[in-house]
Amino acid sequence: MTNIHLHNVNLASTSGPNSFGKKLFNSLRDKGVSFNAEEEADAALVFIESTNSKIKAPMIQRLDGIYFNSEQDYNRQNKNILNTYKSAKGVVFQSEFNRVLTTKYFGDHSNYCVIHNGSDLELISKLPKLEADVFLNYDKVWLSASSWRPHKRLEDNIRYFLDHSGADDIMLVAGETKEKPITDKKVKYLGNLDYLSLLRVYKSSDYFVHLAWLDHCPNVVVDARACGCNIICSSSGGTKEIAGKDATVVLEEEWDFSPVALYKPPRIDFSNKVKNSYESEYNMKEVGQKYLDFIDGTINL
Repeated sequence: MTNIHLHNVNLASTSGPNSFGKKLFNSLRDKGVSFNAEEEADAALVFIESTNSKIKAPMIQRLDGIYFNSEQDYNRQNKNILNTYKSAKGVVFQSEFNRVLTTKYFGDHSNYCVIHNGSDLELISKLPKLEADVFLNYDKVWLSASSWRPHKRLEDNIRYFLDHSGADDIMLVAGETKEKPITDKKVKYLGNLDYLSLLRVYKSSDYFVHLAWLDHCPNVVVDARACGCNIICSSSGGTKEIAGKDATVVLEEEWDFSPVALYKPPRIDFSNKVKNSYESEYNMKEVGQKYLDFIDGTINL
């Protein structure tokens, strides 16, 4: 039985990396992996970076992105992530976009793989749809959800809905917003929701809009897709890799991976759209097996 020590993971947190960490923890535990901190580790799985210089077990770094915002000191922000990268025996990138970005700044790693994020399909199958009036009285329900920051493009998500929705459609916005960028009777702001409630909203909605700029592998998109939403996303970043083949992709200019003002995204042109060509695994059981195979292979290198 493989015993893994987790580092820099808070299983009680609902942030993106930690939310995925909990799903991965449950998936690996179901496969017989132990997480006994009192026993010697066969491997150390580090999310993003480690501050523990005494890790003796083979270290696998799970990267969800690095810093490149030109308006911040991205070299300082990346310093310890780079140290962990150099020390790691293996690296898991959560998207091909993430791999290309990281190697551009950090150089190649001798042992790596790309494993996209996954969703708990068994949990989703057990959750009932919502029967609130908003899901019964409208033709189509559109949804956006995020930890809202400027590059997540909340206003653009809403503008896309208003431009493309039917007369009897409605849009829901989940996640705390400091201000409501657009006030319209067809848009309702839900504020923060707990994870299970958010899954039920996904499951009850028709479209999920995520036009974020240079996002890596957003868990909200994976979960929304797993719940049956049709995804609308930007071509920038790694979101299109996990949006599904039926997704609508709004095309943007290619980024050359140079430092950029991340919180000042360019205006997006909704008219330039294509159907997605990417397919990816999003069943957490399969994703967990990919992690286990990579971890066991790295241990045995």
